[in-house]
Amino acid sequence: MLKATLGALMLLLASSVLGAQDVRPTCNKCPATYIPNQEIQAYAKRAIADKLIDQQIRAVDAGKTNVDVGLVYRGKLAAPAPNSVAEHDQVSEVYHVIDGSATLVTGPDLVDTKRRPADDRAVKMLNGPGSNSASIRNGVTHQLKPGDVVIIPAGTGHWFTKIDDHITYLMVRIDPDKVTPHKDEAASKAYLAGGGK
Repeated sequence: MLKATLGALMLLLASSVLGAQDVRPTCNKCPATYIPNQEIQAYAKRAIADKLIDQQIRAVDAGKTNVDVGLVYRGKLAAPAPNSVAEHDQVSEVYHVIDGSATLVTGPDLVDTKRRPADDRAVKMLNGPGSNSASIRNGVTHQLKPGDVVIIPAGTGHWFTKIDDHITYLMVRIDPDKVTPHKDEAASKAYLAGGGK
């Protein structure tokens, strides 16, 4: 009996070790996605000309998660608008500041939270379900400038309280629940050719 149990344990251990060595990519044979600077600049120009804030450039399936890249342009802001704290339930965001400067407050303790409607453009196209709030209790203040990076996990509020003249940043969204629609290069070109509508 002891020999049979030891044999079974050895077999189980051997299969675990062999299984651990059989690591496979989480995105099997997925292609890389390239976005040229010229395309990013076209989105920036469109944002300024048409007073657009957040535009999705690409949204791709990367295996266990979607990864989205957008361009955000925000103009001068002396004081925050009412209920302008944003929070996304399932999508984390990474900002890489390209140009301009601003004050960003982040934190998870939101005050006077209201759910965004399911038909809201941002919910459907950019960052999935979430809320807006009046403010952030005990928030952390970040003075953003070109080259800075901020990582905002899903569920963390974020709030621009001041923008000196403007801020332009590349937005990378990590969407493990795949709540955002895909957007490929052809869709991006069609968007830009169609006047950004």
